[in-house]
Amino acid sequence: MPHIDQLPSLLLKINENQIALEAPIMELTNWVEQRGAADVADNVRGARDVIHRNEENEEFTKMTLAVMMTPE
Repeated sequence: MPHIDQLPSLLLKINENQIALEAPIMELTNWVEQRGAADVADNVRGARDVIHRNEENEEFTKMTLAVMMTPE
């Protein structure tokens, strides 16, 4: 596969984007909930929980990216 060496960098950027989106999404979730749409807010929080199941997933992602980016 050409450009396979760019895969770790791509995955790192995707992970960074995901983390960067978390705060504004939660702010919007709180705003929606304050306006009476608790069910929508709960759905967003549920989706967020799937993404950030727990700290183990985040640690696994960081460790895997670090290994992939280490020169052989």
